[in-house]
Amino acid sequence: MIIVIGAYGAVKDVDLFVQQLFLFSKKENLVIQAFDATAVYGKDHLISATIHAQRAFEQGRNATNSLALEILLYAAGERQIQKAIRKIGVRKGNQKIAFIVTNELTQKKNAHIDAAVIKKLLGTFHLTSAETILEGNRNTLKRFGITTQELATISECDYGDLILEKVALVDIIK
Repeated sequence: MIIVIGAYGAVKDVDLFVQQLFLFSKKENLVIQAFDATAVYGKDHLISATIHAQRAFEQGRNATNSLALEILLYAAGERQIQKAIRKIGVRKGNQKIAFIVTNELTQKKNAHIDAAVIKKLLGTFHLTSAETILEGNRNTLKRFGITTQELATISECDYGDLILEKVALVDIIK
């Protein structure tokens, strides 16, 4: 199961936030990754990144030893962790944050994730749920290197496909 959550709140210390998120995910036996939601173009963006990352592990093509980091790489359309963090990582201050919550690779992909865990996650980090922050816009696409000229060649309803292509291209980046 893959759950995408949009939320907002303050991040005082990014390193501490990431460390606490890792500990929370281990305690709950889940994989959880957080992103700067302003760099996310819809739920499909993160679901696709998660599916690609899971497939990379299944096929032995993973670039990292962590599913959460692999998801980060795919979501950013990058093969280098530092570039991915700069592009789509959580930042210090008041933030719009997107989360992917999924099962560990050793669990069934369709195993249920309890809604109470999601509520606990948001409570632990003092965040407020806000699904509308995941919609993305032209600025989101430009962060991924998509030019105004490229955007002019397709209708706005197809913009999400451009992000999905960036996710898929990670498989061929060396």
